[in-house]
Amino acid sequence: MSDLKYISEAEILRQRGYIESIRELLTEKQAKTGLPAFAYTKTFGCQQNENDTERINGMLSEMGFVFTDTPSAADFILFNTCAVRDHAEQKVYGTVGSLAPLKKEKPDTVIALCGCMMQQSAVSDEIRKKYRHVDLLFGPHALYRFPENFYNVLTQKGRIFDNAPSDGNIAEGIPVLRSDKTRAWVSIMSGCNNFCTYCIVPHVRGRERSRSPELVLKEVQSLIKQGYKEITLLGQNVNSYCNDLDVDYDFSDLLREIDQMEGDFTVRFMTSHPKDASEKLIRTIAACPHVSRHIHLPFQSGSNRILKLMNRKYTREDYLNLISLAKKEIPGVVFTSDVIVGFPTETEEDFQDTMSLIREVGFDGLFTFIYSPRNGTPAATMDGQIPDDVKGDRYRRLSALQSELSAQANQKLVGQVVTVLVTGQNEKDPSLCNGRTDENKLVHFPGNFQAGTKVNVRIDRALNWGMYGTLAD
Repeated sequence: MSDLKYISEAEILRQRGYIESIRELLTEKQAKTGLPAFAYTKTFGCQQNENDTERINGMLSEMGFVFTDTPSAADFILFNTCAVRDHAEQKVYGTVGSLAPLKKEKPDTVIALCGCMMQQSAVSDEIRKKYRHVDLLFGPHALYRFPENFYNVLTQKGRIFDNAPSDGNIAEGIPVLRSDKTRAWVSIMSGCNNFCTYCIVPHVRGRERSRSPELVLKEVQSLIKQGYKEITLLGQNVNSYCNDLDVDYDFSDLLREIDQMEGDFTVRFMTSHPKDASEKLIRTIAACPHVSRHIHLPFQSGSNRILKLMNRKYTREDYLNLISLAKKEIPGVVFTSDVIVGFPTETEEDFQDTMSLIREVGFDGLFTFIYSPRNGTPAATMDGQIPDDVKGDRYRRLSALQSELSAQANQKLVGQVVTVLVTGQNEKDPSLCNGRTDENKLVHFPGNFQAGTKVNVRIDRALNWGMYGTLAD
């Protein structure tokens, strides 16, 4: 059992008071200038970060901000950062550094950084010393205090850093401005207890904290009534949902209750940890028509030796048994996964174990990552770090294999009619619609349909990353 910390309703109301105070400040400014206040926000990283940005945008909207796609036009600029890979961190540093001239030209512009990267003391120290044009920095645990911190920056004209270590909290009642009117993220839990040796997430997001089933169900029901067609349940490990609560309830129970709700919608979830993916979960997916037949189940490595070094707490055989059960119980199920190449001490034999697992499962798609050391994780100081050229070669070979398998999987659908949820028009070719199948496969087809519409499409051509088709009706 974790020591859950719920942010009180009184504290949320206090933060709403700061929202109103900022709104008054912006109203006064607009009366003088004749212009509204503009905000620019950008997200790096995972869907959990996207969900956090939607909550920040909700607060900004209630403050009276109008959103812009141009940082130079903004009175408030925020980057929600990711700490999972070094490439993402370096991109943030470069982007933030490029704002220094803008801050010099428009000193009243407030620049803020948040997210997992900011929870690391070494990062915040560097921002404090080298990026003095950053006014506000806060970690994931301080997200609910954003209005108070922002108000203090505006009125005290000083820098605020709010990223003290914490095991986390649960804050309900924060306004949300969703970026999509068809598909919605719903966070069911935060943090992680697994401490995989390569992963920084438990160190920056804290231990697992589950939202109450009643509140999750209430939010999902509201989204269905608003007409959302796709709802994705989010957590670092959704399969351990409610393990930290004193209730006889688990993730499978949550899926069954959502499935019983009336409406035309699909439920997805991510991410699923294989060690907690149970037979009950597989049978629940099979029995619930609203739950997608697409399962994202990260395996990370096909080598038992590497899995042990990663502290993944399952074996290759455990993973393949789970896949076999799902294929048996769930007609048409498709799998995607995450995989890391070049983990410390990984040999060519270990790598071939990964390649053979990929062939055996037949994934429809993979998110493939070159191992990136994260300061503060055990793997970063392990002996046997793999040279970059070796990691790059393995990455290319693995990507080539998966491209071939993805093309083969999509080719099987040529000539078939599939139901597609329209997600919008294609930016490169506006005569085409973009959409996703229940299995989360990307489809392009001629037409002009409103996002959220479901249409039948006959698949005419398949590539490794998606498919093209024409209307079947």
